[in-house]
Amino acid sequence: MKVVIPDDYQDVVRTLNCFSLLDAFEVAVYRDACSDIDELARRFAGAQALVLTRERTPIDSRLLARLPDLQLISQTGKIAAHLDLEACTAAGVAVTEGQGSPVAPAELTWALIMAGMRRLLPAIDAMKAGRWQVNIGDCLAGKTLGIWGYGKIGRRIARYAAAFDMKVVVWGSEASRAAAVSDGHSAAENRELFFASVDVLSLHLRLNDATRGLVRFEDLRRMKPDALFVNTSRAELVAPDALRQALQSGRPGRAALDVFEQEPLTDPLHWALQMPQVLCTPHLGYVERQGYELYFGTAFANVVAFFEGRRDAVINPAALGETHG
Repeated sequence: MKVVIPDDYQDVVRTLNCFSLLDAFEVAVYRDACSDIDELARRFAGAQALVLTRERTPIDSRLLARLPDLQLISQTGKIAAHLDLEACTAAGVAVTEGQGSPVAPAELTWALIMAGMRRLLPAIDAMKAGRWQVNIGDCLAGKTLGIWGYGKIGRRIARYAAAFDMKVVVWGSEASRAAAVSDGHSAAENRELFFASVDVLSLHLRLNDATRGLVRFEDLRRMKPDALFVNTSRAELVAPDALRQALQSGRPGRAALDVFEQEPLTDPLHWALQMPQVLCTPHLGYVERQGYELYFGTAFANVVAFFEGRRDAVINPAALGETHG
């Protein structure tokens, strides 16, 4: 059985302890990002299974039509818009989902909040250039943190904020706001006040048709001139070009970004990399060894189970001619 693992940018998958789960399989690993359908079809040819790293490789009906041997797509984490589940089912390709942890993305988010508010990167860069104390930052204590999306990551971020003596205000669905209040935090009265009142705003939403472009220029323009906008979820949650325009207008005054419309981002002239008030990291939210062991360990175990005839983890049993009981 042949298994292909694309998009291992860091060449790290083979170093994971869980990689031994695939000892009985022929495994091909590709490190570079590829979006060309002809090249993907060549790389995936003859594979019975693909193990996808999050949302890095899109899978649609055009590509599936060129992969007659493919039986399984084992997803690290949950499936999202990158994978056409209906097309997989129609092609007879089973799909399994994995699991993840909120710990690594929450910790990365908090690191960006602290670095962004204290303006650490400009100070560090200046020191390396021989200049001492070139700016002044802001403490978190007494400030207000706005969280849009009060799921597993949002809840964890709220606990961090409480430990740093911050006030937490939540916006999102009615259920999210009610859960925040139940946990002792505040729910914003409305969207406009949410953006206008916070000192730090962090997005924690899943990307889907309903959330794409949800944050608009007029929302961002309501933020304080010294506020920090943080996005470690998905760049597409923000309307195209809205954040760049808002930052250029001076509201919010700064941003910290771990996600971008086009990834990998290798263009040093990208607008976010050119703005001194923007702190950028290369989508490191889930890039952490224990997290990888969990993500890939589950995905690899699903591959083994599938080819041993255990199909309980398949989320589209119709692809196998089955239905959920």
